[in-house]
Amino acid sequence: MSDISWQKSSFSTEDNDCIELSRSAGTLRMRESDVPQLVITTSPAKLRAFLLGVKAREFGHPM
Repeated sequence: MSDISWQKSSFSTEDNDCIELSRSAGTLRMRESDVPQLVITTSPAKLRAFLLGVKAREFGHPM
């Protein structure tokens, strides 16, 4: 997947790991910068629903 253009947060520095995003033809790809070979693929609607669920605490409370 080296031909994919990844975007990193402007808050990220070279010294810390973060989530990188790529969007192509309605598909979102996410990866952790320290494990670039592991890529999660989803749709914008599914990611939006997941983030809304996290904000609404639908997945329980952190321990």
